[in-house]
Amino acid sequence: MIESMQSTAWVNILIFALFVTVTMIIVFRASRNNRTASDYYAAGRSFSGSQNGTAIAGDYLSAASFLGITGAIAINGYDGFLYSIGFLVAWLVALLLVAELLRNTGKFTMADVLSFRLRQRPVRIAAAISTLAVCFFYLLAQMNGAGTLVSLLLGIGDRAGQSVVIAVVGLLMIFYVLIGGMKGTTWVQIIKAVLLIAGAGLMTIWVLSLYGFNLSGLLDAAVLKAGPGGEALLNPGKQYGATAASRLDFISLGLALVLGTAALPHVLMRFYTVPTAKEARRSVVWAIWLIGIFYLFTLVLGYGAGALIGPEEITAAPGGVNSAAPLLAFALGGPVLLGLIAAVAFATILAVVAGLTITAAASFSHDIYSSVLKKGKPAPGSEVKVARITVVVVGVVAIIGGIGTNGQNVAFLVALAFAVAASANLPTILYSLFWRRFTTQGALWSIYGGLASAILLIVFSPVVSGSATAMFPDAAFNWFPLSNPGIVSIPVAFLLGWLGTVLDRGSEDPVKQAEMEVRSLTGLGAEKATPH
Repeated sequence: MIESMQSTAWVNILIFALFVTVTMIIVFRASRNNRTASDYYAAGRSFSGSQNGTAIAGDYLSAASFLGITGAIAINGYDGFLYSIGFLVAWLVALLLVAELLRNTGKFTMADVLSFRLRQRPVRIAAAISTLAVCFFYLLAQMNGAGTLVSLLLGIGDRAGQSVVIAVVGLLMIFYVLIGGMKGTTWVQIIKAVLLIAGAGLMTIWVLSLYGFNLSGLLDAAVLKAGPGGEALLNPGKQYGATAASRLDFISLGLALVLGTAALPHVLMRFYTVPTAKEARRSVVWAIWLIGIFYLFTLVLGYGAGALIGPEEITAAPGGVNSAAPLLAFALGGPVLLGLIAAVAFATILAVVAGLTITAAASFSHDIYSSVLKKGKPAPGSEVKVARITVVVVGVVAIIGGIGTNGQNVAFLVALAFAVAASANLPTILYSLFWRRFTTQGALWSIYGGLASAILLIVFSPVVSGSATAMFPDAAFNWFPLSNPGIVSIPVAFLLGWLGTVLDRGSEDPVKQAEMEVRSLTGLGAEKATPH
């Protein structure tokens, strides 16, 4: 199958080129209105709830969702589907605790919210560092997925060729964000979300039709194709459950997925592109529906790939587990369907990477350059100029990191980003919104402590060394037994935020605390709020 796929690679390249051309035109048109920081960061708050909800779905349904989860279900069955459940349930936390309150602060970045009632300089620096770290981990997964996808289609099996592919994706992403800003990125995300859900829906109906729209028949076929022991695909424990460490790893993964979404900087930034708090709530409701429908599709796609292709051929393909969805598309509809689905997956990666990059750029230029270095009084136009320079730097770092992690499971890499976000960002956000006594010292302890503990545990985990799939398989410094640090780093961050506050003899401005509480709950004053 791999050889026949690669013999028609020109079809895929043609469809790729068509999609990139169309989206480039959209980005150029959107860029005409990028005159101010508000236009560049938040698209002038001009999107409706339904448009923003679709863009959120486009931002959230990343390469991990399409490539990684489909592959995880094809190989690990029930345990693979746990990723889908975790990613979906996480939106309830975002809806109930974060979305409306953040929008009501009327700002652009997470640091704006935190520094509203705390000391500006130290909190902005800490929040910016945290944002950049989360974006970096998430970018690793997307660049990895891009290398997997294009290498599979073009038959590039060697690491050097895949590195070139990752570099090309990174350069395209830099171009999108430099030109289009948030408005261009949002329109690309909306188009990509519609195409991805439609493409996944088409494949889902096609797979089910092969088995008489009988899900049990599909599951039986997947078990049969897997060979001896295939029934493990239908039961919990194939990936998480064999040992006590793997069961703890599952709990850690679940905590990271459920709590991480409400703290992802690029998702939080999307709440600032709507004009009112009502539209922010509507955005999340739209996103939940679209994301929920898509994750139901992944169940059929994953087991469909297992039934029609088989775990052995999937793991042997360039890109390994991440190749399940493209292989399934080729098995169903040949080179044309493969080209369409691959173009959609490629668009998925570009759109998510663009969203991450503009978030990282906004965090540095708005929080560090404008608010800290220039004390809120940057020269006209300089903030957007610095943001564009940051885009280039972030893009280059993402390319290097993507090359370094090439071959890792995409869904798994994203789970690490969620763990870092849940550890470094969520405790501080919740404390700032709901605990009046919370102080700057508590925020700094929580952000730095959560970030440091998460990254430290990742470095000394089986992800980095000590296993065949590790980044450094020949080394062995994995003294932390779990692959996901969330079960340790998230409670540590909450504890440090509380401890730093109760040990702090100082106090914050009670007037600012009251103002933030009123604004977050009512939206009063948010419409007039503008960044520096």
